[in-house]
Amino acid sequence: MKLSIVATLYKSEKYIRSFCERSATAAKQLVGNDFEIMLINDGSPDSSLKVAVELVETYPSLEIIDLSRNFGHHKAMMTGLLHAKGDYIFLIDSDLEEEPEWLISFADQMENENCDVVYGVQEKRKGGAFERYSGKIFYRILRLLMHERLPENITVARLMTRQYVEALLLHQEQEIYIAGLWHATGFKQHPQIVKKHSSSKTTYTFKRKISLMVNSVTAFSNLPLISIFYCGFFILSLSCCYAAFLIIQKFLFYRMLGWTSIMASIWFLGGLIVSYLGIIGIYLSKIFNEIKRRPYTIIKHVYKKNASQISKKKVLRTTIAEATKVIDF
Repeated sequence: MKLSIVATLYKSEKYIRSFCERSATAAKQLVGNDFEIMLINDGSPDSSLKVAVELVETYPSLEIIDLSRNFGHHKAMMTGLLHAKGDYIFLIDSDLEEEPEWLISFADQMENENCDVVYGVQEKRKGGAFERYSGKIFYRILRLLMHERLPENITVARLMTRQYVEALLLHQEQEIYIAGLWHATGFKQHPQIVKKHSSSKTTYTFKRKISLMVNSVTAFSNLPLISIFYCGFFILSLSCCYAAFLIIQKFLFYRMLGWTSIMASIWFLGGLIVSYLGIIGIYLSKIFNEIKRRPYTIIKHVYKKNASQISKKKVLRTTIAEATKVIDF
């Protein structure tokens, strides 16, 4: 198979029909009928799965993977990439904020520049003031705490070669920050400036964004742990200087400072210790999750026309478990 188009479904029922139609049209311009559209239902609470299944008769190239529950956007994308069979894989969101027609311009750039990945970068970050400025703060924190500089304002939409995707799937961590994995995998990756639309309200709440930021930093940087040592050394140096100052005050001027400074120091150090214990706790929790080696997604059903042609895959280190019932049409 020449091309796989992979997208996830979560509260996507309004966009699925148009997405499949536009994706199929763009794919046919490039490879004729030698393509597949793969939709990963990430436990969507609306009728996304029902709408998608109804389209299987209309689009014989359509395959729907229904996960047993909501596992998260990044894990659902990795599941889709694992099951994609094309020589080239086009990963994109299904809410039409990213245009399926980008596939054509991405393919042209990949051919002209002989690269392994072409990915979208927003010319101007979409959304309101809060979304734009929170995005800027997010990337500044990443630049401050991570050794490698990740590209800013990237989109999910990207065209990738089979070799790159197979290398990407070698990553086995349970707590996935997929943008970091895209960058860490290497190969020749070239950006393309795109304009992302605002067709729907984001499903990334403020709480999820904070969780994503914490996960991205702890997954790709040990700087928070290292900073504990340097901060402790700095406080130790200050305390030694302050102790020397108090001794001088005692023996030369026969007076000691009051309790205010002592209480301030106790509260400061107490808060610092608790916060650092929290940092260590986050890293320990990540280690705890990794060593259990649980599958990070479980497939419940696969919907596809001519499903008898499907062969089950042996998954590397059981990263994705298949308790799969194949629905034939």
